[in-house]
Amino acid sequence: MNGSPANECRERHDRGTRMLAQVDGPAGLAVVEQLAQSFPGFARLLVEFPFGDIYARPALGLRERELATVAALCTLGHALPQLRVHVHAALHVGCTPAEIVEVVMQMAVYAGFPAALNGLSVVREVFAASGIALPLPGDEAPSTAA
Repeated sequence: MNGSPANECRERHDRGTRMLAQVDGPAGLAVVEQLAQSFPGFARLLVEFPFGDIYARPALGLRERELATVAALCTLGHALPQLRVHVHAALHVGCTPAEIVEVVMQMAVYAGFPAALNGLSVVREVFAASGIALPLPGDEAPSTAA
């Protein structure tokens, strides 16, 4: 950091913008630009805190962060638009369709079947828009035969 609060704020915003572009590509930047037209302060916070501060931390890669984000948004149950954005982002950073489906299915254990069903509905929408055919190869129910 260059020391002055103004420089630190600019560096934080620039770092956040770079991370947002890596995670969401041009779509994420467009969302922030649109938000900034009505709520510039909130748009700044959206770039600086999650992307400039949290996503930029080195301990996790973007794939792991997006899988964690998909799981968290799925469990909330009221953040389906954001879940849609982050399923796209997970694909954008290299998560496989199978990984995304498995993470959402896992949420049935911790957040309940309604949360997982809603999450899988979003996954189906995003995959259809991305040209990913369902069911995925190898997605069969485990055998219950002994």
